[in-house]
Amino acid sequence: MTSVRVDKQHDGNEAADSASGEGYHRALGARQIQMIAIGGAIGTGLFLGAGKGISKAGPSLILAYALAGLVIFFIMRALGELLMYRPVSGSFSEYAREFIGPFAGFVTGWTYWLFWVVTGITEVTAAATYMTYWWDIPQWLSALVFTVILYGANLISVKLFGELEFWFSMVKVTAIIGMILICAGILTLGFSDAGDTASITHLWDLGGFFAGENGIASTLMTLQMVMFAFLAVELVGVTAGESKDPKTVLPKAINTVPWRIAVFYVGALIMILSVVPWTHFKPGVSPFVAAFEEMGLSIGAAIVNFVVLTAALSSCNSGMYSTGRMLRDLALNGQGPKLFTRLTASGTPLIGTTFSAGLMMVGVWINYQWPGEAFNYVVSFATISGMWAWIMILVCQIRYRLKADRGELPQSSFKAPGGIWASAFALAFIGLVVVTMGMDAGNRVALYGAPVWGLLLAVAYLVLKARNPEGAAFAKRS
Repeated sequence: MTSVRVDKQHDGNEAADSASGEGYHRALGARQIQMIAIGGAIGTGLFLGAGKGISKAGPSLILAYALAGLVIFFIMRALGELLMYRPVSGSFSEYAREFIGPFAGFVTGWTYWLFWVVTGITEVTAAATYMTYWWDIPQWLSALVFTVILYGANLISVKLFGELEFWFSMVKVTAIIGMILICAGILTLGFSDAGDTASITHLWDLGGFFAGENGIASTLMTLQMVMFAFLAVELVGVTAGESKDPKTVLPKAINTVPWRIAVFYVGALIMILSVVPWTHFKPGVSPFVAAFEEMGLSIGAAIVNFVVLTAALSSCNSGMYSTGRMLRDLALNGQGPKLFTRLTASGTPLIGTTFSAGLMMVGVWINYQWPGEAFNYVVSFATISGMWAWIMILVCQIRYRLKADRGELPQSSFKAPGGIWASAFALAFIGLVVVTMGMDAGNRVALYGAPVWGLLLAVAYLVLKARNPEGAAFAKRS
């Protein structure tokens, strides 16, 4: 096996109890895990970002979401196979450490931490901006209040984090289902201002299904924004160490991925584009707002503003949760400062969460003082950081499956369909997305930033290793 810490978890029951050895409390129930899984797949990428994709690719954006959704399913099933083999809170970095090497675990843990810190900065700032729709209050004040509230909630208990995420996700789910039902009513009963023009033929009679300026090429160029919309779906893996019954709950949550994507993305876009011709959409305008305006419902803008506010707070809440866990996992493995290992009496990582929240507050201040394209470039880099976790999940699942098939490791009770071939396909798809990013001048700068971050991590790793060359954190596991 790989190490003393891993050897003890050959048995499935011992693996399921691994969190107790890490000091966490198993307080997340099935209801909360399910909603965390659902909420992770629904964010501002759908409520706001889809408008840009529709204007660029037309109805074929539906196909892009469907194809990307299939890839996300492969990623999540690969993660599920690893989680059932060994459910740990460190998740991606712990698997990278075991199946690739200590440096891979180091890079993955710190990169995923960076992803959520930057995401938290942008989302809490966005939430503060949404508040100005109702009240003329300073943006910094709203950002401060939201950050303090979410920080406090995450320190009280993991159960409170789960409850907040449950209700944030419930708002998003209710909004999408409500929109689908309204659109279905318009198509079948013909009510509202859009009743006379609504038709499913809008999906192909306005320039064809691939109606973008460059046809299929336009569809391919939307893959980057489509995949970005799914970032954070892997968060359910970080909850493994604090789930009450990971062997039962996590597979159920992961298996809901296909219908979640089918309903919330593909289904919602089919209905909206049937009611509102795709030519009516513009970049920066929410497709939900455009649909409400077409129906003659002026209250639509206020509803969508409330939904995207909850989506932003949900993302920031997830950032608070995951950053503390990632820092603690790194510290437990000797790849981060030992003070990050401290837990509160309720089992939450006090120092790691506080450190991350502090950085989020600094980022909010920087964004307030110097808004502009430079900050958007940082956001683009965050998406690269998020996709790195997906790449590690897929590579680790391939290496795990090969070892398990050779009898070197126990078989997982939740095998990924398609095995290593499905993971290889998902890796190739992510490679295609990176290529399309390189072809887009607006996102290309993120690709320049990734090697710089990698170099910084490499230097930090070598310094740590030089200080403790015989440390277990830097020993190759076998």
